[in-house]
Amino acid sequence: MNIHRRFIFQFFGQLITVFVLFFIILIAFWAFLGFSMMDFESKQDLSNAEDYFMSDHVTFKNGKAVFKEELKILAKEQKGWLLAINENGEVLGHFNVPGNPPVTFKESEIAAMIYGRDSDLSQYTYWKIGDESHFVLFGRIQMASKLLEQISPAVDWNLKKLNLPEKVQNELAKRNGWVQLIGADGNVADDFGVRNQQTHYSVKELLAKQDTERSSTALHFDPDTAQAILVGVPADEKGSTLEKSLFESLNKSLIIIFIMAFLLLLGGTLWYARKFGVPLLTLMKWIQNLGNGVYQEPGDVHGRPATRTKKGKLKRKFLLYKELIATLAQLTETLKETEKQQRIMAQTREEWISGLSHDLKTPLSSISGYAQMLASPDYSWSEKETREFSGIMSEKSDYMMDLLEDLTLTYRLRNRALPIAKVPTNINEFIRRIIIQYINDPVNQDKTFNFIPHPESITAPIDAKWFQRILDNILANAIKYNPAGTAITVTLSSIEEHLLVVKIEDNGIGMDSITLGKLFSRYYRGTHTGETGSGTGLGMAIAKQLVQLHGGSINVQSEPQNGTIIRIILPAS
Repeated sequence: MNIHRRFIFQFFGQLITVFVLFFIILIAFWAFLGFSMMDFESKQDLSNAEDYFMSDHVTFKNGKAVFKEELKILAKEQKGWLLAINENGEVLGHFNVPGNPPVTFKESEIAAMIYGRDSDLSQYTYWKIGDESHFVLFGRIQMASKLLEQISPAVDWNLKKLNLPEKVQNELAKRNGWVQLIGADGNVADDFGVRNQQTHYSVKELLAKQDTERSSTALHFDPDTAQAILVGVPADEKGSTLEKSLFESLNKSLIIIFIMAFLLLLGGTLWYARKFGVPLLTLMKWIQNLGNGVYQEPGDVHGRPATRTKKGKLKRKFLLYKELIATLAQLTETLKETEKQQRIMAQTREEWISGLSHDLKTPLSSISGYAQMLASPDYSWSEKETREFSGIMSEKSDYMMDLLEDLTLTYRLRNRALPIAKVPTNINEFIRRIIIQYINDPVNQDKTFNFIPHPESITAPIDAKWFQRILDNILANAIKYNPAGTAITVTLSSIEEHLLVVKIEDNGIGMDSITLGKLFSRYYRGTHTGETGSGTGLGMAIAKQLVQLHGGSINVQSEPQNGTIIRIILPAS
């Protein structure tokens, strides 16, 4: 997977994660809010409690019901009582029930309690618990109905007067209740303890009057006079206290959620900074180092590469950029190697120019000296001496010409400006003729030459002129830098039918690793204490470039005092 796709999947995955986390937090908040509201409603009025609330507060063990202390307190504060029965009407447990409840309720009694009001004007709410064979009932006196029962007999319907007994007035005052006598026209004819109540009611409004969470109401209609009595008793003050407590709890929860969201945002920011910011800063510093010529990966406080662990593996936060890191590492090594090569090249070039200047001055000095001697009027030279001087001047001129040709050739090769015409050639015969030339050259009498041809006729596309130049440069080095008695062997072989191998081997003094590493460098000239001649320092570099121009490769093996082996591999016809 490339870095582009990795970034897409990484950010897509993170966005999905953030969305899921946000969704979970939102669901959790609404669940908490809903739970708090239901819990609040249950504590304000047990008749509004949900099944889970009762299941959590009532347990059944060994045929007995156990009420939690919190439920008992709520029932008592709401002036109610609790009953637990089974499907047969047997009482499994009770709390705060007025009087002594029976051991078993009849089905008709249970129906009266659940679906209506009993003779005691009690109001019941029930819940099915567990396997639905157990029931919990919460009952309480309907205070408005109880007061209405005491008020109705004392009312003077004809005079439209309530005539409340003192006992009832005290009870209403104690409970902040109120009473209204409503005439046939809907107007309030008489009232007691009224606070901001309506003064006129329509039939629809009277029929709609019922208990609410804030008050308990009861209505009695007198058919003879078409008048009605409306009694209302507000809910306990505990309701407002619980409501206030709910809002305080919600406010605290919102503050906690806000703090958690802030911490989550802060944590996410720090995580993103560590996940993306730190790697990017490290990579930018790395690129800056490269721009400043420091070819090294930035390190951590321990001096180790910042992108790597102790074991050398890529750190997890850098995995997203592994292709970029690999590219930067490769670029760093390339630049480091290039800088090293440039230093070596500069040093080699200086040494070569120094040697070349000396090599040019020496033949020029010879030519100039002999020319001055021939031109001097003070001497008369014989024909033999003149020929001898001319030969030396010609030899020095040829050396300088060869040097200039080598310089021209190496730059033409470097700029790929050398034309080459490859023709299929019998390599066995081509190399045999070259070896014969070296054997017949009197200068090489102190060396032994051997040629081992390919057992079969083998052909390869070569440019005869430049391929001979390759062999000449290699053989000239073998002759020049090895002592008398050195055997030079040229062997021709093949790799399957597609590659041709020319091996030039000698048993001479060999080369050390430094010389071997610089052998194909331009301007490098090997040294030998017994060698008085001078070379151009371009021969092996030219040989390598010409081999590459033929589509081949060249490699060298050598050790001091163990000779040298040079292999040229070319494509065969």
